[in-house]
Amino acid sequence: MRTERARQGCSGPEAQGRRHRLGVSVSRRLGGVLLCGLVLLLHRAAPAPAATGTDPMGALGVQAPNEAVEAPPFALPDLAGKTVQLKQFRGKLVLLNFFATWCGPCREEMPGMERLHRAHREAGLVVAAVNFQESAKTVRPFVQDLKLSFPIVLDAEGAASREYGVRALPVTFLIGRDGNILWRAIGGRDWESAQARRYFAQLVAGKP
Repeated sequence: MRTERARQGCSGPEAQGRRHRLGVSVSRRLGGVLLCGLVLLLHRAAPAPAATGTDPMGALGVQAPNEAVEAPPFALPDLAGKTVQLKQFRGKLVLLNFFATWCGPCREEMPGMERLHRAHREAGLVVAAVNFQESAKTVRPFVQDLKLSFPIVLDAEGAASREYGVRALPVTFLIGRDGNILWRAIGGRDWESAQARRYFAQLVAGKP
């Protein structure tokens, strides 16, 4: 069973920027160098429902928006230099993770996301990760060491991170088939838990 450390992340200072509504805000500027520490929950969001044996979404502790929010588009290079655009995944569920190689909780949750990717990619779930301001030379050994096969893109200038209001790592968003954000998870998660497996099996099957 994962400890509270799994819901801690790597956080840093914020600067003001364009806002999208996810709870109260989806986008705040992310400035400076991120430092590893507790997730800074400085913005409000809809409270996660209580976890029960029949409520896997609640057990994951995710935050749903108060109203429909379109996921900000991006076009970023992958490790081979090929441009990956969010819009190319329209019609599929997208589990979009923001991470850095120096972030311990990011590394911890990656194997679980890889297993989700392998289990559900044929059923329409795309797992993708956005690296925060690191080079391909730095990220490639991380990906190889963890044997990750899902798309990894490089946010060299931090623009995509700012658009999504990322102020701590890791942060994960689930984007629906219509391109709207379904929820976000601040901090690491056990994506291999029974609740997570049940939840994603229901999602790809088209069940609520």
